[in-house]
Amino acid sequence: MATTLKIGDSASITRSFTEQDVIDYAELSGDKNPAHLDAAYAAATQFKHRIVHGMLVGSLFSALLGAHLPGEGTIYMGQNLQFKAPVYFDTEIVASVEVIKIHETKPIVTLKTTCIDVDGNILVEGEAVVFVPWLTRD
Repeated sequence: MATTLKIGDSASITRSFTEQDVIDYAELSGDKNPAHLDAAYAAATQFKHRIVHGMLVGSLFSALLGAHLPGEGTIYMGQNLQFKAPVYFDTEIVASVEVIKIHETKPIVTLKTTCIDVDGNILVEGEAVVFVPWLTRD
């Protein structure tokens, strides 16, 4: 694992969410909104189909931050998210993080967070602020 970071460092993962993923998330979170679980209900919404929970999609950022960039030991301090477009079941999406700010004196890093579909449409965007206990400076 690297012990330094620089502006522009980035990482991404690709994932799709299945119907079972959404059912499992609904059980774990208690969010049983019919827009996610009931096809007839969802058909009457602006989305026309069931959609993946936004926070389930946002969980990809946690996976990236804790396992890839900055990596192990990273602790979330904050995250803002804007949900720009729905994510449908079994749609391949790419979640990415990019270092945009490194605190001058503390091991605190701000990253741009983005999810896009295979056509490049922005689905979710925001910023994460994390504590990186192993971070050293050049």
